[in-house]
Amino acid sequence: MICYFTGTGNSAYVASRIAGQTEQEVLNLFEKIRSQDHTALHSEKPWVIVCPTYAWRIPRILSDWLKQTPLTGSRNVYFVMTCGGSIGNAEVYLKKLCRQKQMNFCGCFPIVMPENYLALFTTPTQDEALECIRKSEPWIDQAAQEIRQEVPFSSIQAEAKDKLNSGIVNVLFYPMMVSAKKFTVTDACIHCGLCAKVCPLNNIQLRQGQPQWGKNCTHCMACICRCPKEAIEYGTHSVGLPRYTCPL
Repeated sequence: MICYFTGTGNSAYVASRIAGQTEQEVLNLFEKIRSQDHTALHSEKPWVIVCPTYAWRIPRILSDWLKQTPLTGSRNVYFVMTCGGSIGNAEVYLKKLCRQKQMNFCGCFPIVMPENYLALFTTPTQDEALECIRKSEPWIDQAAQEIRQEVPFSSIQAEAKDKLNSGIVNVLFYPMMVSAKKFTVTDACIHCGLCAKVCPLNNIQLRQGQPQWGKNCTHCMACICRCPKEAIEYGTHSVGLPRYTCPL
């Protein structure tokens, strides 16, 4: 079974392409994470977890969900991580997670996809995004082939900076960066409520039609990138920048 978590669609696209080549069932984990549904899942085929990279590891909300959710049947699990450039030393932490769940770690495969992190970076134009995805597709296909053949992914040799990024930088990233305080809404808001619907942590409430953010944010960028009127800003950094959702 292929299970994926996505904010703006990159991991959904990768999961769908892998599924098309491996003939595996695909499960979007959004509702399960949002509703804290930890009902056991079963798969006779190897598990494939597809997700974005947050500060050089898998998102904490996904890691926490995996720790609490029984995965029965196959004990083999592959991880495919979309990223803007690198997944750092994520492999070490995924191996630890697998040991905790008494599962067999079959490797971690990085897939470079278009950047969506509007809190810090510049997002691509649609043409730039399509070109990035085009370059990623051979790598997605390679990952799919290895999964289909049940061949473990090659281990990634982490450098000192990778260990630092996935270690102390990741630890500091959440308390220092991950907050909804800078999200604001402009007069362009049409009160459609989509931002609240796409928040995986149910962190956005509508008050008199206006979105209000709580304290439980994971910086997935779904709200700001999926707003149909680009009415959400993140401080001043996002002003004038293109919003990104996977064009495919």
